[in-house]
Amino acid sequence: MPELPEVEVVRTGLETAVSGAAITGVEIFDERSLRRHDRSLGDFEALVTGARIEAAVRRGKFLWFPLAVAPGEAPGSGARRAIVAHLGMSGQVLLRTPGETPEKLLRIRLTLQNPEHGELALHFVDQRIFGSMAVDTMQATDDGRSAGYAGPGMAPGRPTTGTADALPAWSGLIPSQVAHIGRDPLDPAFSAPAFYRALARTRSGIKRVLLDQQVVSGIGNIYADEALFDARVHFDQPAATLSAASARRLLTAVRAILLRALAEGGTSFDAQYVNVNGQSGYFAHSLNAYGQHGKPCPRCGTDLVRVKFMNRSSHYCPRCQRLR
Repeated sequence: MPELPEVEVVRTGLETAVSGAAITGVEIFDERSLRRHDRSLGDFEALVTGARIEAAVRRGKFLWFPLAVAPGEAPGSGARRAIVAHLGMSGQVLLRTPGETPEKLLRIRLTLQNPEHGELALHFVDQRIFGSMAVDTMQATDDGRSAGYAGPGMAPGRPTTGTADALPAWSGLIPSQVAHIGRDPLDPAFSAPAFYRALARTRSGIKRVLLDQQVVSGIGNIYADEALFDARVHFDQPAATLSAASARRLLTAVRAILLRALAEGGTSFDAQYVNVNGQSGYFAHSLNAYGQHGKPCPRCGTDLVRVKFMNRSSHYCPRCQRLR
């Protein structure tokens, strides 16, 4: 499943192409890809045709495109809407030239008119159809901060210094489908103290907490295993038993792993995850723990182990990551 780095790579690739672009055409090839669209708002095609996209924004694994204020709607009102995209297990958002031969698994196609780049096509391709697109209403964020990443001024790992008044109106609004999702560790508004408090009040294993998208978003199985390996923490260690130093070391490892994966374009094991140009990421070549079972630990030489975990697997070093 695409995780934070993979979705951020897609967002970055779409940013220039979709920002300021008008949606001139919509084609739905498979209604199942609209399963999360609330039809009480209206027909998806009717809602987005003629609308202008203001930006490409991401929180955790969710991606959305705020739509310009319609005539008669006040900026920042509950009437503001966005197109929300979730890649699910195998979803892809690809940029194509209009008229280009469509992919076999194309589910939705948006035709865009960009003021600088001319006519473009945005293809939503999904093999397993667990992903989706939907129009959703937006609401103000609880803390008044920007809802997610959108543009160079809010790049991963870079503090936001501007005031809320200096940010565009849509930046402080989040789609209702995404509002329950916690901020991710690279978000400038992510609260490390709140994260440490969440760890201290749960007896669940630390990996379960890392995968809980309401606590912290964007971390999936691959990057949880890699961060726990780097921090020398056992995946089933009760979160509340982590020392303050271990908790800080773990958060540092999570951020470092995510930034490294971003720099390498994400993790690709097959053709299902690609960026907007259809290219694979290369972080799979840098993995120390995930998928490396049976190989010697890069630190101590002990064979790495894979065990069943929540219908998935956990990969770890039994010597470096002891359950304490």
